[in-house]
Amino acid sequence: MAKHKMIIVATHATDDAERATIPFVMANAALASAMDVTVVLQAEGVRLAIKDFARKIQAQAFPPLHELMDGFGHSGGKIMACVPCLKARNIDESQVVQGIKLVAAGKVVAEIADSDSQLCY
Repeated sequence: MAKHKMIIVATHATDDAERATIPFVMANAALASAMDVTVVLQAEGVRLAIKDFARKIQAQAFPPLHELMDGFGHSGGKIMACVPCLKARNIDESQVVQGIKLVAAGKVVAEIADSDSQLCY
């Protein structure tokens, strides 16, 4: 039996610490439930792809974002970042955390179409 596949789209960073953090809370919970989980970073959310950027974000009553992201990656979660969104914010690909897959709209659409459920924050 195939694993349930979930896509979570994260569109916030320092502009809204809670909305930047919750996608990774949900992603870790889904991984713990034996799901195949991918977080897609878009809009302001692509800033989370920058090395050490997540250390700047701490939502009240939640674990530190960088710990949630590290745990997600170490547990087999996948992260994709929108290339046009990175370019719009003058973020160079050399600044992106190793292991984050850089993608454009076509790949995101294909992943969502192939998933069983989606969340967007």
